[in-house]
Amino acid sequence: MNFSKEIIHWYFQNKRDLPWRKTKDPYRIWLSEIMLQQTRVAQGLPYYEKFTASFPTVYDLAKAEESEVLKLWQGLGYYSRARNLHYTAKDIVNNYNGQFPSTYSALLKLKGVGDYTASAIASICFDEIAPVVDGNVYRVLARYFDIDTPINSSEGIKLFKKLAFEVIDQDDPANFNQAIMEFGAVQCKPQSPYCIVCPLASSCKGLQQQRVSMLPVKLKKTKVKSRWFNYMVVISNQEETFLEERKGKGIWQGLYQFPLLETDKALENIEEYQTKIKEICSLHNFSITQYNKEPIVHKLSHQHLYTTFWVVETTDNLKNGIPLQEIRKYPVPILIGNFIEAFNF
Repeated sequence: MNFSKEIIHWYFQNKRDLPWRKTKDPYRIWLSEIMLQQTRVAQGLPYYEKFTASFPTVYDLAKAEESEVLKLWQGLGYYSRARNLHYTAKDIVNNYNGQFPSTYSALLKLKGVGDYTASAIASICFDEIAPVVDGNVYRVLARYFDIDTPINSSEGIKLFKKLAFEVIDQDDPANFNQAIMEFGAVQCKPQSPYCIVCPLASSCKGLQQQRVSMLPVKLKKTKVKSRWFNYMVVISNQEETFLEERKGKGIWQGLYQFPLLETDKALENIEEYQTKIKEICSLHNFSITQYNKEPIVHKLSHQHLYTTFWVVETTDNLKNGIPLQEIRKYPVPILIGNFIEAFNF
């Protein structure tokens, strides 16, 4: 059996109708690949359509304000992707005359573009023999060749990249890369793969050894950290509130939030924090009410945020306050975006 030919044949018969499969424009391929990192197609597709409507070309994205880019990205998570996307668009316009590099090695020099994205653009847009290796590809190769080397170990990364080079279709790298990714997403799924109707079933070593459900192997994740967030939702008599921009290199850099009081456990007595709340909100006279009785648990890759919103009503005139009706203009984490919709300012 010719592995690559079978995969491509399956792809032409079963591929999903997706907009980035109708173009070889590196800008659009780049957008789709960045958006689909850590994101399911069903979730990423509406964002891709919004982005291409708002920023049809790399020039449009380059001249946008970062806050505008982050606002469109809101809810997609991993916001460093959006900041890198914006930075790289400006880099391509200013230093590459608006043209994407045409080779894998040159693409790797762009900020936010790693091995996988560079391989996808180089192969799909420029027909370079550059195999992609993402979660779907790891799964297909691990099962088909019955490999239990952890995919997130240094040994595993090298092994699977070498194997991907060996199986890629030399004559049609673009369709092969898209085919093996699609095969992993649709046919060789993480749970309940369709082995009974799989075109590779007769030669799949993992299936023969009854190890499909055990593969691929992945080393245990980093320990999850718990944090307790208390957001102070200030509302003045003048119908204004506060939002502050998150600085530094932590989560949600460049997004906006209500004044935050982070504690080492859930707050049991808000009265103990009156002085601290006065300080972080720059208020003198206020009353405070707990909005959600049970913390909202927001799960990130390595952090669980236990979040409580507190409504802080004040008669003070707010310095640098923003009108309540303008609150939806600001890019915020989805956690705060959901609160804004529920609270219905």
